Amino acid sequence: MQPTRTRAIEKIKAMKAVKGTRRPRRRRRGRWLSRLLSLHGLLGYIFLYLPIVILVVFSFNASRHAVAWRGFTLDWYAALFTNKQVGAALVNSLIVAATSTAVSTILGTMVALGMERYEFPGKLPFDALLYLPIVIPDIAMAVMLLLFFVLSRMGLGLMTIVISHIAFNISFVAVVVRARLAFFDVSLEEAAQDLYADEWQTLRRVTLPLIMPGVLAGGLLAFTLSIDDFVITFFTAGPGSTTLPLRIYGMVKLGVTPEINALSSMMLLASMVLVLLSLVLRKGGGEGIELA
Repeated sequence: MQPTRTRAIEKIKAMKAVKGTRRPRRRRRGRWLSRLLSLHGLLGYIFLYLPIVILVVFSFNASRHAVAWRGFTLDWYAALFTNKQVGAALVNSLIVAATSTAVSTILGTMVALGMERYEFPGKLPFDALLYLPIVIPDIAMAVMLLLFFVLSRMGLGLMTIVISHIAFNISFVAVVVRARLAFFDVSLEEAAQDLYADEWQTLRRVTLPLIMPGVLAGGLLAFTLSIDDFVITFFTAGPGSTTLPLRIYGMVKLGVTPEINALSSMMLLASMVLVLLSLVLRKGGGEGIELA
């Protein structure tokens, strides 16, 4: 029995020794895999954002030709403020974005409240329909909207662009507000009603202040999507309704210049600021609830 027990102990020690030599190999493999994944992620970010960095850098190029660097200058940014066509396109973009954002924020918030609070026949198909503008390609939605305006004999212009932007912005606003409502404490509304607040007072003094960060975040997202949209705007625009993206497209046809880079850089900066504000508001909370 003793020799058998000794052999078993020796086998166990040998197996532990083999496992001990395997562990450093596994650790080395894990480190190499981690480094490869980090390198892959870094290359992905470089591939995505290096063209944007080049665009911003060459917007300060003193040369008229975008491919050759001739020094640093701010002349192209100054030229934008004296370009009447760019100014008119900016005004159109702001009109469209502001109007569509205001309408889609109100409608999207109402849709989100209805979808989260009430049960009604056809709720599931309507929920799927609500996500449709987010899922389908822009080109498909643009063609559908163009056909709708043609069949309804509505002249293309700023109004058709506004209606088109409202059509897809409602879904984005509703999704953001519903995400906020998912963490809403219904007991606060019940407490307000226990204090003899009617439905309108509860909505105005309790519900809206608590979901306001989500509403503002959805509005900023809608404004960003509206002011940057090209495909749907291109199909639904008419004479005299050129927006900034359409103006940039028309300028690119004549060749890429630092002026185009400067205009694109300013739009990029504005979009980044709006998106950051949207993210900050989504993480924020609602204060200032009054029942009196």
